[in-house]
Amino acid sequence: MLDTKLSPTMPAAEPPSPTQRYSKHIILTTYPGQSGIDPVPLEWGAVDAKSRGPIVVSRSGNLVKRRNAIGAHGGSYSIYNALAIAAGDLDADFRPDLRNSEPTFNFQWQPAWADKTKIVSMDPFGHDIVNSYREELELGWDIRPTMAITRANMKLAEIGEAVRDGRLKVDGSIVVDSSGEVRVTKVAVEPVWYLPGVAERFGVDEGTLRRALFEHTGGSYPELITRPDLKIFLPPIGGQTVYIFGPPERVSNENVKLALRIHDECNGSDVFQSDICTCRPYLAFGIEEAIKEAQSGGSGVVIYFRKEGRALGEVIKYLVYNARKRGGDTADKYFTRTENIAGVRDMRFQALMPDILHWLGIKKIDRMLSMSNMKHDAIVESGIKILERIPIPDYMIPSDSRVEIDAKINAGYFTTGKQYTMEELAQVKGRGWEKWEDVTH
Repeated sequence: MLDTKLSPTMPAAEPPSPTQRYSKHIILTTYPGQSGIDPVPLEWGAVDAKSRGPIVVSRSGNLVKRRNAIGAHGGSYSIYNALAIAAGDLDADFRPDLRNSEPTFNFQWQPAWADKTKIVSMDPFGHDIVNSYREELELGWDIRPTMAITRANMKLAEIGEAVRDGRLKVDGSIVVDSSGEVRVTKVAVEPVWYLPGVAERFGVDEGTLRRALFEHTGGSYPELITRPDLKIFLPPIGGQTVYIFGPPERVSNENVKLALRIHDECNGSDVFQSDICTCRPYLAFGIEEAIKEAQSGGSGVVIYFRKEGRALGEVIKYLVYNARKRGGDTADKYFTRTENIAGVRDMRFQALMPDILHWLGIKKIDRMLSMSNMKHDAIVESGIKILERIPIPDYMIPSDSRVEIDAKINAGYFTTGKQYTMEELAQVKGRGWEKWEDVTH
């Protein structure tokens, strides 16, 4: 049981007045060994949640002394949480009532959950906080889930079309009706980083990683520097969502086939169906193939990562679009346009991506619905076999996205089709801005 009493060596902060949200005493940072600082023990890589210990990141009340993690819950949404508190809409000491929020499916424990080299970017026990730390929650500790498992029905226009065209059948279990409505199990995951493991994945020392994270988030997390004893960081970035088609228990079963699509966010294409890239078509194709595999007795999984614009962001992406269209949109200059504006061509860094696959217990992928060499290499290097790679069918590639896909194939993307030389890439041109701004700068 965790001690919830105030330490006699560190007085409680002065209570705020009725007109204030906070006391006048501000704790900018803490130090190991400082009077009253007593982080809750945490052993990343322990065999179960109890042995590992809860992740305590809240600064509420006396918990600031017991924190064993840096950052805040909610990923990129932690800022909105702060705004709600500042506006008076949310109590700073609010504790969620987690009754009936437990997972709709209990995923079987996997050896990777206790392997601090296999999972370093998510909490392997983050889905079962209510059962694992019931006693601590009843004592008022602010311990929150970083994963949620639910089930839902979903509809996608392309899946409805696949049913009407006879490519998918209505089975009443996965595809439930002729409109293409599909049953799915969903797993939402917020980022939780074990800093020594993240540093190792990127081939840097932990001190360098901590300094870079501190410096290039505007110094927002000083404990990255002052608390080397705190090894857990909840970064303010987007997470990921797993979509499982068919019985979830099949995912970790090596005796059935698995079709997998790893998809990185592209709002313009995924949601609004911009045709400058292949993102929406490949996502729809991945979902359809995942459903087919599930209907054939296997398992289908699509994992959606919040890494908008190759993790460069949508503003950078649109600036690159402008540079491409105004500078002559040809495939040989595709990556140069991005590097000129962002400094790099891609910041998705797939080194952390396989963690969720290990959490799910995936040991081999029969059909990998991706052409990305970065994703393929990261998965294989983590110890998961890929038996077959499936490129997007040529007929699904929008004409204006040939610039993107042909440039990527030339740079190493998998294909069963033609590979272009740089001279040939110069002849692959995207749509101009006729009647809008058809000029070359």
